[in-house]
Amino acid sequence: HATLITLSGELGAGKTAFTKALAGHFGIAESITSPTFVLRKDYVLNKQVFEKFIHIDAYRLEEESEFSTIGFSEILSDPDTIVVLEWPEKIASAIPEYAQRITIEVIDDDTRIFSYEK
Repeated sequence: HATLITLSGELGAGKTAFTKALAGHFGIAESITSPTFVLRKDYVLNKQVFEKFIHIDAYRLEEESEFSTIGFSEILSDPDTIVVLEWPEKIASAIPEYAQRITIEVIDDDTRIFSYEK
């Protein structure tokens, strides 16, 4: 299965900033923006542990059923893919147990607390 990292936190907590930093670690030079309106953005990785980096933002989903349109189960079946999912709360029943869960808590304008759960 794919490596799935979920990111939870209020608006402005830094979910997309974290995703940008992670993408940079994997050598993605493209500008990373939140795929709020398109739900999903794919990036090809060259000479990496993974072949694909997929960034998903579920913020605008009204119902979990809308999420099936992006092929989430197919994405998760690929062990050569790393997936970063913002707003997993919107599709809670679709999140597998093996997901790596990160929660970002806003303390003030300059301070965040990151919590990790496996």
